[in-house]
Amino acid sequence: MLTVDEALQQILKHVQPGPAAAVPLQDCLNLVLAEDLKTPHDSPPFDKAMMDGFAVNSAAFEEGVERTLGVLETITAGTVPSHTAKDDAARIMTGAPIPLGADCVVPIERVQFDEAMPDSVVVNGGDVAAERNVLRQGSAAKTGEPLMAAGTLLQPQHIAVLAEFGVANVPTFRRPTISVLATGDELLPIDQPLTPGRIRNSNEPMLVSQIQRAHGTPVPLGVARDTQDDLRPKIQQGLECDFLLLSGGVSAGTLDLVPAELQAAGVEQVFHKIQMKPGKPLWFGQLKTADRHCWVFGLPGNPVSSMVCFELFVRAAMRQFAGHANPMPQTVLGRLTEDVTVKGDRPTYFPSRLEQTDDGLTVTPVPWGGSADLRSTAQANAMSVLQPQAETYRAGQTVPTISW
Repeated sequence: MLTVDEALQQILKHVQPGPAAAVPLQDCLNLVLAEDLKTPHDSPPFDKAMMDGFAVNSAAFEEGVERTLGVLETITAGTVPSHTAKDDAARIMTGAPIPLGADCVVPIERVQFDEAMPDSVVVNGGDVAAERNVLRQGSAAKTGEPLMAAGTLLQPQHIAVLAEFGVANVPTFRRPTISVLATGDELLPIDQPLTPGRIRNSNEPMLVSQIQRAHGTPVPLGVARDTQDDLRPKIQQGLECDFLLLSGGVSAGTLDLVPAELQAAGVEQVFHKIQMKPGKPLWFGQLKTADRHCWVFGLPGNPVSSMVCFELFVRAAMRQFAGHANPMPQTVLGRLTEDVTVKGDRPTYFPSRLEQTDDGLTVTPVPWGGSADLRSTAQANAMSVLQPQAETYRAGQTVPTISW
């Protein structure tokens, strides 16, 4: 039986980054850049005013001496100057191009100017200095310089930079497509009343929402009954995606058919069972043919087990496929707010509430009844990693915690 770290290493060894594609900029949020990009032009692309005021030539002024200048034109953002401001001034707005001959913008509140007599302005030499309130062409970035490195996770600030430089289609690793197939004769649609021996299918909507939160594209396939005739075609359908997640059917019950059906479909098992709780029955394998590659997770049917295995293993696989530099689960240290005892000989991934306080991160284990106790997770936003030990974990101890 593998440890969690050994299982993660096996998953990341087999899952490869997906193909790169040119994606429209508006669809690139949370995708990973697949290529280094260079600046296609200077930024700013022209000398520009940083304030509303008057563009002047600083060489025409003496310290503390006022001058009355003619106002040749008004330059607004998006227009082009038509005069040279060598011995005169041009009224200018923020972001507008600086006219030839000018090297300073004097703010409008520092001059004497009458809107009723817009042809002249009085400027004091004490408010004039070369390059004041002027942003020169190429001062932020020059043509050919590195713009953005491959591996960048594209966030709003990156989207803005790419828009500034006209990168309308961005080379990125694409989002993985992930099919979700719940298995079991006991499962009912969520809108159906309960009947004896039946439960509602909570795993499918849970996994679909986890996939969406992890920036994948879910493909829900509904429920497969515990028969070969129902399970086999749905597995084949799911194998058309980058990943297939099956919940249930991987333990050791008489109707746990998933591993055998996956083998029949040509899926190679990489490992089965993990030294952890909840989530021990996890199954992982891959289908690799000349024209198709699909990675398959057989998740335990108990909902908390399925939830925990997704956050630990499926999310890491998705991040690897999507080109993330560090796909491994990210842990933080949180301080326990209360005592907690774990039983057994396997690490426990305990549903917990992670909070930022004035004294740092705190972790509060929620009242949790085990892998079938889904309701308790509504109070959780993380899982604390508790190793098996005879002693009780005491309030104030720090423990590794993985945020959901």
